[in-house]
Amino acid sequence: MDNFKKKSTNRPNLEYTPIRPQWTGSSKSEVNNYIFGNMKDSMSDVAAQTVAGSTLPLVGMPREDEEAGSYNPFEHRKLTHPTSDVDTLVHLLKGSLGSGILAMPLAFLHAGLWFGLGATLAIGAICTYCIHILVKCSHILCRRAQIPSLGFADVAETAFLAGPDGLKKYSRLARFIINLFLVLDLMGCCCIYIVFVATNVKQVVDYYTHSHYDVRYYILLSLIPLILINLIRKLKYLTPFSMIANILIGAGVGITLYYIMTDLPEFSERKGIADVHHMPMFFGTVIFALEGIGVVMSLENNMKTPQNFIGCPGVLNIGMSVVVVLYALVGFLGYLKYGEDTKGSVTLNLPVEDILAQLVKIMIAVAIFLTYSLQFYVPMEIIWKNVQHNFNEHKNAAEYGIRIGLVAITVFIAAALPNIGPFVTLIGAVCLSTLGMMFPAVIELVTFYEKPGYGRFNWILWKNIFLILFGVVGFITGTYVSIEEFSQHLEEV
Repeated sequence: MDNFKKKSTNRPNLEYTPIRPQWTGSSKSEVNNYIFGNMKDSMSDVAAQTVAGSTLPLVGMPREDEEAGSYNPFEHRKLTHPTSDVDTLVHLLKGSLGSGILAMPLAFLHAGLWFGLGATLAIGAICTYCIHILVKCSHILCRRAQIPSLGFADVAETAFLAGPDGLKKYSRLARFIINLFLVLDLMGCCCIYIVFVATNVKQVVDYYTHSHYDVRYYILLSLIPLILINLIRKLKYLTPFSMIANILIGAGVGITLYYIMTDLPEFSERKGIADVHHMPMFFGTVIFALEGIGVVMSLENNMKTPQNFIGCPGVLNIGMSVVVVLYALVGFLGYLKYGEDTKGSVTLNLPVEDILAQLVKIMIAVAIFLTYSLQFYVPMEIIWKNVQHNFNEHKNAAEYGIRIGLVAITVFIAAALPNIGPFVTLIGAVCLSTLGMMFPAVIELVTFYEKPGYGRFNWILWKNIFLILFGVVGFITGTYVSIEEFSQHLEEV
């Protein structure tokens, strides 16, 4: 650090804070030479998990070092238990294969049999490409900042800090927006999980008791069990729940496919292309089901060989190919089987009088209930890290209070909007079109602004403008149609 200070004495007046610099009047070239703060020595050997946390320590380095390739972030990651390529592939599949697969037949209902198949594969390719963009920008920014690894919000903040001068002041805003949409996305998923659980349990209970209580009662009855399971604060204690949920989901989806593939009708009995008005519902549902961008950076940051994540064929390409094909298969066959009667969760189409079908509904309900606590963990961590400094005393009581409050909010929202189809579309359109498409495109535009540039004919610029516009159209139309569906449902009630 002394050497760094000596070299800096002849430069313009730079006032450093402990975290990042405040520039007080330097030329553009001089500012670009020293973008980041003065923590290089302390960052070079810290664990990747710490670096990718909510506070981003930034380092001082000339921008030219990145082009020279003198810093390899992969060599500086200190991981206690790094994951192999196979382990990472398994985690990617687990993170991407969730309750969304049960809603895929409904997505095909809104798109048509053949258009839905082609569009699912196309959207899957776009989502995978956007993940490539995010990871690639992360690697570039790690070299520029000489930081071993970056989380999703860190990538956005670092891109703006290293980008054009006019954007540096928006770096903290970029981090805030990413975290905000991550919280909204994951909390929205928690609401959807509650509705999934309640509707499947209600169908079985109604069959045996001949009662027909509103699904909202089942949603409200889940409040106390959800509060109790989410009082567990340590992730390691939630791991057994994840294992149980994975087994139940796998078995449930397998048995569901058995029912779906029995006595399939002819292709001609289903619409090849659905009404254009319903297409936004398809887009929102598919992107909700496919988008696993929230877990990507944490998986890549903990790999033993991170260069294999976006290689060819690469862990990401293999994993997303499996996910996209499986989702397309379930959606295609599910709609082919049930046609216009397809429900928000395909398990609700299984014959309720059949014992095996009842078992599937309960298995799926239990699995999604257990998954809630894992989904809730991330937004709770983001929120708590940003508010814990307000509680000097009784921090444990404050954290438990926030946990109980957030769980209650998700339950009350689910009770107010207990319709799976438009709920899934709304979360997909609002959160995942932004996180999965628009934000990666913006990050690449900022990262590539000066070096290496936008390429011949500015093709990178035009490509990212297309991705942003595609995301905006999905955002607006998906939100509008889902709200319209909610309104119709409320009028019927």
